[in-house]
Amino acid sequence: MGWGHSRAILLLAGLVAGCALTAEPETVAPPAAVVDEAPAEEDGGKEISSTEDHDRLARLDTAWTAALSEARDKGFAEEIENEGALLEPDVALPRAAPPPGSYHCRVIKLGSQGKNPAFVAYKPFFCHVAAEGELLTIVKQTGSQRPAGRLYPENDERMIFLGTLALGNEDEPLAYGEDPERDMVGVMERVAPFRYRLVVPWPRIESKLDVFELVPATE
Repeated sequence: MGWGHSRAILLLAGLVAGCALTAEPETVAPPAAVVDEAPAEEDGGKEISSTEDHDRLARLDTAWTAALSEARDKGFAEEIENEGALLEPDVALPRAAPPPGSYHCRVIKLGSQGKNPAFVAYKPFFCHVAAEGELLTIVKQTGSQRPAGRLYPENDERMIFLGTLALGNEDEPLAYGEDPERDMVGVMERVAPFRYRLVVPWPRIESKLDVFELVPATE
C-alpha cells in the first residue's frame, strides 16, 4: 500500500466543520480550522498513531472488493455503474491534491454493517478545502456527522487523510487519538478532471466503505 513510513506519532485536534447530508446545499462561510499536533521527528515524518487505523488503511483494497461485491449482490449494480470512475478502485490520476476552495460534496456508503442498506447515496452538501502551511485541511460544514482533518501527501496519486468526527451540537471534534471511536483514516484521489474522492475504508458504523465525491463549487 506504500504506507510504510513509521517515523513519528501524529495527534490531530478537531476542526470545526459540517453540513447536513440530506439537505440541499446552502452557501455558508467556511469554518476556521484548528489543528494541534505532536512535534514531528527531525525528518518531518508523520505516522498514524492508531494501530487500528493503520490496519484499516492497509486493508483498503479488501474494503473496495467486499463493499462493491455486496452492493452488486443486493441489486445495486446499475447504481454503481452510473457513478463511473468514482466507484472504480484503481483509477487514481496524478495531482491528487484538491485546490483550496468550496466544493459540492456527497457521500456514497457501500456495503453494510448490521441491517443497513448495501448502497446509500446522499444528496450533495458543502465542504471546504483550505491550505494550512504546507498541508491541506478538509471539513464538512454542517450536519449531525461532521468529519474534518488534514491531508498528507504520500505520492502524486494519493494523499492520506487523518481526521476525527464531530457529532450533534459539539463545537469541534476531539483530538485524533483521544477517542478511537471518532478517529478517521482514508485516502484522497483525483478520478477525473475537477473530480476528487475521499475514500474511508471500514468506517466504524453503517458501511464497509464510504466514498466522498468532491466537485468544485461554481458561482
